[in-house]
Amino acid sequence: MSIACGLPLLECVYCLACTRWAWKRCLHTAGHDSENWPEATPEEFEPVPRLCRYILAVYEDDLRDPVCAPPGGYAIDPDCVITKKNYRDTQGRVPPYLLYLDHSHADIVLAIRGLNLGSQSDYKTLLDNKPGQRKFDGGYVHNGLLKAAGCVLDTECDTLRELVEKYPNYTLTFTGHSLGSGVAALLTIVVIRNNQRLANIDRRRIRCYAIAPARCMSLNLAVRYADVINSIVLQDDFLPRTATPLQDIFKSLFCLPCLLCMRCMRDTCVPEERLLKDPRRLYAPGRCYHIVERKPFRIGRYPPVVRTAVPVDGRFEHIVLSCNATSDHALLWIEREAQRALNKIQTMEIPPTQKMERQQTLAKEHNEEHKAALRRAITLNIPHAYSPAGDEPQDDYMSESAHANLESSSSVGSTRRSKKLSGNWEDLIERLFDKDDHGQLLIKENLR
Repeated sequence: MSIACGLPLLECVYCLACTRWAWKRCLHTAGHDSENWPEATPEEFEPVPRLCRYILAVYEDDLRDPVCAPPGGYAIDPDCVITKKNYRDTQGRVPPYLLYLDHSHADIVLAIRGLNLGSQSDYKTLLDNKPGQRKFDGGYVHNGLLKAAGCVLDTECDTLRELVEKYPNYTLTFTGHSLGSGVAALLTIVVIRNNQRLANIDRRRIRCYAIAPARCMSLNLAVRYADVINSIVLQDDFLPRTATPLQDIFKSLFCLPCLLCMRCMRDTCVPEERLLKDPRRLYAPGRCYHIVERKPFRIGRYPPVVRTAVPVDGRFEHIVLSCNATSDHALLWIEREAQRALNKIQTMEIPPTQKMERQQTLAKEHNEEHKAALRRAITLNIPHAYSPAGDEPQDDYMSESAHANLESSSSVGSTRRSKKLSGNWEDLIERLFDKDDHGQLLIKENLR
């Protein structure tokens, strides 16, 4: 009798829990992820549409006779393409990429294409990972993407060094989409930590734009390298929010709705503080730019708004139940909406002097925001958010033959516990940052 009376009660509790979860999930929209972030400025967002077109150019077999170009064209001069590699050239170890010398913007660009659904080698790179498999630079990274980044640097190291020395005033930009974004982000970290292989290039000359990024690095690395790595996310894109290991998604492809449902339930029920304490959990890298163009319970697209921040907690933690979750991952859509957003925030032509002053102010604001993110990471006790100077070894990840040495050295560095921090926040952050001749705050070289 007691069992019979207890069953309806359990069913009611279960139904209420499911109703609460469904209500909470249906009310969560992509705009909630960045609703408190400030809007981006034209100066910082200007490269995004152009870099999207460079990535799209990687898909073409002949840049002089393109098959399918976006409305604005590729904005690329075939004569300035230093190298362009396909799957045959890379032997499947890296997605196709091109190295381009952009004289009009004083930029050396290495652009990497996204996942090819028909390429077995791309799946091999994507599935070469499990949580906690690869320790690197005091954190955790995606194993397959890190190996691909090492292969790119192995191949293009000499060419990049020559270009960096020949054009000392040019920036070095790594960019990619989807799978390529993870390779580009980890390649950026590898280059910073091995800058002696590229003529000791200054950290200020290096930057990365990860378009629709895969989760490829732990939270401490995502925050520490937010001054050079930028992630671009369009509205409801599923990939930056998919914390489930990607290999599990592809293994469960035929039951993807069930997997996403379980993922949503876990994201809703597990406290975020617990997720942040997991050092193996991977995140979208660096500073985040979120393009928002749709509003809840409204039909159609609106003039896009770009919001930016260096988030610590709330970094695209929850999957959005949306019919646009996959279409927002398409590079053509991202390029179009990024250009629309840029046109919206570019209201008038700015004189060169004012533009330079604005860029200096923007760099200072970004550094201040980066400092605040580091404070927040330390407050939340993120593992290895701060590592004392000299606590981590310098890696020499340049070839497959050095793979074993890197694994052992990075494992030793990442397993060391951070020392107990003392003093106030300003003293702590000043140890992380240094000032250059112009008074701008910069990351110390020992963090590399």
